[in-house]
Amino acid sequence: MCSARREERSMEFRQMQYFLCLAEEKNVTRAARQLNIVQPALSMQIAKLEAELDQKLFERSIHGMTLTVAGETFSRLVSPIVRDVEYAKQEMARLNGRISGRVSVGLITSVAQSTMASSSATVAHLYPEITLSACEGYTETLTDWVNSGQLDFALINVPRRRVSLAAHHVMDEEMVFACRKDAPINPPANLRFVDLADFDLVMPSKRHGLRMILEEHAAAAGIELKPRLELDTLPAVCDVIATTNLVTVLPTIALQQSLADGRVKAHRFAEPRIARSIAWVHHPRRTVSAAAKAVLDIICNDLVEAAASASNYMQPASSAAPRRRKVPRIKSR
Repeated sequence: MCSARREERSMEFRQMQYFLCLAEEKNVTRAARQLNIVQPALSMQIAKLEAELDQKLFERSIHGMTLTVAGETFSRLVSPIVRDVEYAKQEMARLNGRISGRVSVGLITSVAQSTMASSSATVAHLYPEITLSACEGYTETLTDWVNSGQLDFALINVPRRRVSLAAHHVMDEEMVFACRKDAPINPPANLRFVDLADFDLVMPSKRHGLRMILEEHAAAAGIELKPRLELDTLPAVCDVIATTNLVTVLPTIALQQSLADGRVKAHRFAEPRIARSIAWVHHPRRTVSAAAKAVLDIICNDLVEAAASASNYMQPASSAAPRRRKVPRIKSR
């Protein structure tokens, strides 16, 4: 009797794992491959789960699998359960000197698109038994996912409103004025935020955490930001300023590759300088696993090194430079 109960509980937990994997992959074939099982077995277990719950968890279409309202609720409820069991397995494995397990991390766009590729490669090399799942998003979305248990931790811009998560400071990073390397643009020697009113700007949209920071500084400076172009994909912003006479204000890590390639140049603002703070957050009632800590250390180290590297490319202030006049049209190269 006890053996039968243990088998039933094991099956129920496996169904939760299968459900969460399918919810993430949104495709039965990919999810089955990820779980290392055959597709019919996955479909059968999901069907059993739906029958047991008497709820339809997925909408099936030619475009894939999407969660129903009931599926989203079930995901929110079982994610912490599966994560706690995975954590217990990881901690037991650590007793044997192994660091293993699945780590789910969320990253703001400026981090994901600047250092995550190299960080992921380092994790794969140093910790072959860690399965890393990384996604990018806005700060508010990532904090919601950490809160619901869908992510182990997230790196975010320090939010202006109070959150119910445990937050740990990573670094303060300078935000700088940037333009094309050979552009006929000479910012004032004593560049201040108010001078942005004299330039044609490309910036992230108001959904983006970086834009919120810039809007706060604009309000303090008594100016209104009216960008010619809004792009939330930061590599695209770098490409635009590298090929036009538009300018931007971005964190140094977002500009690092373009600065190293000699495509753009960057200038610091005069005091007070513009900065943003990055923190990592996790749920205060969930312990951060050894595997998550290992991944976190790599990401944070890469971030600090990237910011230090980018700072080496800062341009000295122009001497007696005239105020910049607006360029009437975008000039492609």
